[in-house]
Amino acid sequence: MFSPAAPWPLAASLGPLARQRGLFLHLPAHRRGAAAPPGRPRLPWAWDLPELPELGGPLLAEGAVAASQRRLAAELGANHSWYGVNGASGLLQAALLGAVPPGGRVLLPRNLHRSLLHGCLLGGLEPLFYAPPLDPATGLWQPLPPNELEQLLAAAGELDLLVLVSPTYQGLAADLPALVALAQGRGLPVLVDEAHGGHFGLDPSLPCGALAAGADLVVQSLHKSLGGLGQTALLHLQGPRLAPEAIEQALLWLQTSSPSALLMLSAERALAARLAPRGRRQLSLWLHQARALGDRLRRGGLPLLPNQDPLRLVLDCGALGLTGLAADDWLMARRVVAECPEPLSLTFCLGMGSPRGLERPLAAALGQLRQAWAGADPLPPLAPAPLPALARLAVPLAQAWRAPAVELPLAEAVGRIAARPLCPYPPGIPLLLPGERLDRPRLDWLEGQRQLWAGQIADRVTVLA
Repeated sequence: MFSPAAPWPLAASLGPLARQRGLFLHLPAHRRGAAAPPGRPRLPWAWDLPELPELGGPLLAEGAVAASQRRLAAELGANHSWYGVNGASGLLQAALLGAVPPGGRVLLPRNLHRSLLHGCLLGGLEPLFYAPPLDPATGLWQPLPPNELEQLLAAAGELDLLVLVSPTYQGLAADLPALVALAQGRGLPVLVDEAHGGHFGLDPSLPCGALAAGADLVVQSLHKSLGGLGQTALLHLQGPRLAPEAIEQALLWLQTSSPSALLMLSAERALAARLAPRGRRQLSLWLHQARALGDRLRRGGLPLLPNQDPLRLVLDCGALGLTGLAADDWLMARRVVAECPEPLSLTFCLGMGSPRGLERPLAAALGQLRQAWAGADPLPPLAPAPLPALARLAVPLAQAWRAPAVELPLAEAVGRIAARPLCPYPPGIPLLLPGERLDRPRLDWLEGQRQLWAGQIADRVTVLA
């Protein structure tokens, strides 16, 4: 067992190593900072260390990284936990390739992150897509109800893996215990993309986290939800349905052989802070303050959409008469930088810190935004995509994405097969998938989306030649 008061392994090891004196003739080429490029800002070169014996790495059995991963798994109740330093994207792909054999079938949500598409391509997997409910008034995908999942599983036939996204970018959480139980009751393992919910389950006021819900594989982005540096992420495995050796093999295929000790230390510190009793009390306080902030903004007349994550404030821009992209441009010019602009909403991430001090400037900026559009009519509801509840690609993903392709105007692409995704940023959710057939209703819908995304979607589409 690990003592809560004991120092975490990477924190205990990296400091002494960074302060060592000696003749360092190993990579990285900056020689622990002695040969670092000149100039500012000064970077922590001495902490940028390779897989020295004392440190090891995410796939080695010995060293501080392995000890840190074992402690993390024990603290969270997982069988295995791995640090990743190329984001949740790389870990989602490794989870797919480790869980599903080539040619295997994966049931994925339409609001998947594009990295999951890339993983299916790399692994030669057959993706099937389900469409979660979409709220036309806000343009946001809603959590998948358990009764709909039951129908999808019955219609899909034999599957190797179910992928769920919870919470969404906007803090909307699914009933994970019910969804996971439904899938596993059929012997189907579950991967949860919990990139935006690493803090879920760490406070009783938050929804159940994916590990507590029993998911077989869980991917969390530390920079999105727990305050780690960019690119830091975690992959957890639990239960008997999947082999850890298969997951580690996929990690070996896709993860760098030179993981950044500095990034992994940032991951460990972010987790150690949140898992400690003081960190949990701190998180509880921040959540209380965030809820109070949202309530006061609503009382001030600002239309905020309900969600399950108090640390994500979602402004209903359509109710104010402008798109989320226009609101983002207007606020950005006044140095108020939001996280996720979309056609009818704008999401603000409060992050891992006290929301105190945010209310006055945020309320003032949003009040000025509302005043600038005073008298504007609310935007009409978003037309849902003409998608079946369960969709298969007309041409296999890998074949469509690699085949010779041409660009055509949308109006001339009826009956053609898409060769590339349409993926406005953020949050990297594709509107069109390679291998999908373009019928007239779908093209009309894409034209409407093109208008809503304010120039981020071209008037041409790439199709198979």
